[in-house]
Amino acid sequence: MNPTHIKVNAVNKIFKTADKEVVALRDINLEIPEGQFVCLLGPSGCGKSTLLNAIAGFSLPSSGSIIANGKNVTEPGPDRGMVFQEYALFPWMTVEQNIAFGLEIKGMGKADIASRVSKLLEMLGLADFKHRFPKDLSGGMRQRVAIARVLALDSPIMLMDEPFGALDALTRRNLQDELLRLWAELKKTIIFVTHSIEEAIYLADRIIVMTYRPGTVKKDILIDLPRLRDPSAAEFNALKRELGQLVMEEQQRHHNDELKMAAVD
Repeated sequence: MNPTHIKVNAVNKIFKTADKEVVALRDINLEIPEGQFVCLLGPSGCGKSTLLNAIAGFSLPSSGSIIANGKNVTEPGPDRGMVFQEYALFPWMTVEQNIAFGLEIKGMGKADIASRVSKLLEMLGLADFKHRFPKDLSGGMRQRVAIARVLALDSPIMLMDEPFGALDALTRRNLQDELLRLWAELKKTIIFVTHSIEEAIYLADRIIVMTYRPGTVKKDILIDLPRLRDPSAAEFNALKRELGQLVMEEQQRHHNDELKMAAVD
């Protein structure tokens, strides 16, 4: 097995308001090897994005520690690239300029920037769109640009927060296949948040199923299905039913908690 790339050790996250505390994460322990594709799966409110943001360094744990690339995570860093669902592109910049932005901030030379951006434009099928602005692109194309911008920085770790959640089914599958191709070629470690059980099975080496708040690890499942995976295959659907049952249990627990709170009110 590859060496550990990310270690999450006894992580807790508590959000405090004026009148209460909300425990978002409780005692999360994970070790993720270099090059592994991991999906975080669970119902809304289970802390998937909270955990991802903690690994990114955007919102640090209340207790516990996170180590990435052998270093304690205390802030965002260039070793961890983040892709959001909302694309987060600069609307006044062209595709080419958006991809180049991070490299310019790093102080890379113009020739090196041009070479790297050109390679990524070709790799992601964006070469014919390099002078377009985000408003002139489809949702799928915008997300390709967002992925290219992270890849430009050559971060060994890619963190992806439901990046395909707002896309139609066909575009989503095309980008899933594109992401798998890039992952196989570039050997990145990927942590990918999703609500979709089918998407998790299609993409991941490993699926972490999380409980409803407070978020804990309900089940850690290694996926040994061969790639590319066929969603109509019996093995795929057996795993889909197993995961569906686990997620449904957490959704039901959430529903029961809401009923109890309504009864108290």
